[in-house]
Amino acid sequence: MELIINNNPQSMIQDKSTDESPSSSFIEANTVKVSLQHLRDDCIIPVFSKDNESTISHYQFIREAQNVLEGIYNGYEIRPPEIRVSHIVKGRVPSAIGKPAKELLDNEKTIYYERCAFMIEIPEVYEVINGNRLTLSIGGVRSLSQENLYSKKSPEKFKLFIGMKNRVCTNLSISTDGLMDDIRVSSIIDLEDHIKYLLESYNRVEHLDILKEMGSYCLNQEQFAHLIGKMKLYHYLDRDERQGLFELQTTESQINNIVKNYVQDDHFCADNDGGINLWNLYNLFTESSKSNYIDNFLNRNCNTYEFVNHLSNSLKNHEDNYFLNKYDVVL
Repeated sequence: MELIINNNPQSMIQDKSTDESPSSSFIEANTVKVSLQHLRDDCIIPVFSKDNESTISHYQFIREAQNVLEGIYNGYEIRPPEIRVSHIVKGRVPSAIGKPAKELLDNEKTIYYERCAFMIEIPEVYEVINGNRLTLSIGGVRSLSQENLYSKKSPEKFKLFIGMKNRVCTNLSISTDGLMDDIRVSSIIDLEDHIKYLLESYNRVEHLDILKEMGSYCLNQEQFAHLIGKMKLYHYLDRDERQGLFELQTTESQINNIVKNYVQDDHFCADNDGGINLWNLYNLFTESSKSNYIDNFLNRNCNTYEFVNHLSNSLKNHEDNYFLNKYDVVL
């Protein structure tokens, strides 16, 4: 590791500059919120041990995304990044070798985070859907657990996304063309090129049109119960039985949260008769995906978008669908 002395790291692990509750974050799971300054000033930078070449730090990743956005969206308000980290790795400076942990001074401790996710919002680029204001948001994920730091420097892995954030609940909506989940770069310049490509290739109009259409289709309580039952059953099907079915990534615990929020959610619960439109259902799904770990929440969020769109297309085109009662597709 490249050792950079960290003065009083514990006092800065969590960013306390906001009164935002944990439930208002774009991701929850086991993460804490930190500041960009903390990543820059108080964290060491891991290296590839065989050649001592530095990794691209979390700070560099986020700052590069900011620079690209400031260039493309010049004149727009760009909010400071919301940063969530997990899996803290603690260490100490060489002079503290052999010293009991309880006797370590603050300036003898070092930290870095194995996993980091961030989101940057551009509030002036927005659309209103079903009374919910959605704003353009860009972000990324880095997990050093995917790097072989015991070897020589090699291309490093990153994930990038662009999509819409629901201001009501901070749920993210990420479409297939808004996610790059396996970027491998060797330099900051390579990373900059990928960020620019993602911003240019994302079709915001098409994404929003699909989100708007979700509100046109509804499930009653019996249909919703059938859907939940099939989702639970899906995970117990053998490989042959899953052939040709939508590849659902929603976990059992997430399904349970969807059912709970179908009854209890303040914004997207079912109506008094138990009916729910697919827009509200989609937001129950995206809310549940916030409980995923940093490593996989983007993929599962995107899978949620594809799944609800899959249901919407079946209802629209009167097509058979494993997850829907065969009578649901007849409008």
